[in-house]
Amino acid sequence: MVEIGYHASHEQFKPSTLIKLVQTAEQAGFTRISCSDHFHPWSERQGESGFAWSWLGAAMQVTSLPFIVVCAPGQRYHPAIIAQAAATLAEMFPERFSICVGSGQALNELITGDRWLAKAQRNQRLKECVDVMRSLWAGETVTHYGLVQVEEAKLYTRAIVPPKIIGAAITPETAKWVGGWADALITIAQPLPKLKQVVEAFRQGGGAGKPMYLKVQLSYAENAALAREMAHDQWRTNIFQSAVLSDLRSPQQFDQMAELVQPEEMDEFVLISAESGQFVEWLQQYVDLGFDALYLHNVNREQEQFIEAFGKGVLPTIARSRLYA
Repeated sequence: MVEIGYHASHEQFKPSTLIKLVQTAEQAGFTRISCSDHFHPWSERQGESGFAWSWLGAAMQVTSLPFIVVCAPGQRYHPAIIAQAAATLAEMFPERFSICVGSGQALNELITGDRWLAKAQRNQRLKECVDVMRSLWAGETVTHYGLVQVEEAKLYTRAIVPPKIIGAAITPETAKWVGGWADALITIAQPLPKLKQVVEAFRQGGGAGKPMYLKVQLSYAENAALAREMAHDQWRTNIFQSAVLSDLRSPQQFDQMAELVQPEEMDEFVLISAESGQFVEWLQQYVDLGFDALYLHNVNREQEQFIEAFGKGVLPTIARSRLYA
């Protein structure tokens, strides 16, 4: 049975608001929670960016759902610190926490003042971080000299079952690479032909049989025009190619890039509708591609309305569809 998760957007809402929203989502029938670890939002209009790691402990305490967080160890964070943070959550909430790792965006990582590496080097650094974290979770004393450096680090508080490491990928090239070392894949919704390429590349690279998760950007409102307008207001900075999203440095630069984006252009990048049946049809296509969980991100600010409507009209239908497939 496919699971449907709720995405808690730290870039758009205060942490205290998100606590209430994940509780509401669980009550409505969502079965997973995702979030991203940002230092800056994507846009000045979004206007928030709470510290995800503080929030995770509180949010997991007041719900019973599994959580994932997308993080980029290696520059803003030392991998030993992320390993410790993840191990602590996994010990407190057994088998409910997984970490998604990616090579990051300059938007968040450049605050340290360190050089922004080319994509190939960032991938190499990420794999070093993954190896360091897994060794620490296994109880080893780790010394490593590479793009990250570790000296005689050992974790004394560890979970019986270590967190799973989910590889974040947008392009087929990255997905194929991730397939060789990650426990699972997470990617974002794209036009189906592109998404199929990502899925196939992950499987070819070693991911066959491993779980696959999809973050779906959508905008639901009382009418399609309003849904499109709100998506344009909140998410037009996020429609560019992966290389652009990775290398811009500030919310102001993202806003400048998006100045010429028109509301009607959002339909290619965000699922926009006022009809729950239309969302069922769209989401079913992702289920048919083999994704094990869909994390739904309603990119506008009307979260309670979205959670209630999808809890009644979308989640039960999608869950049944996998049962009888």
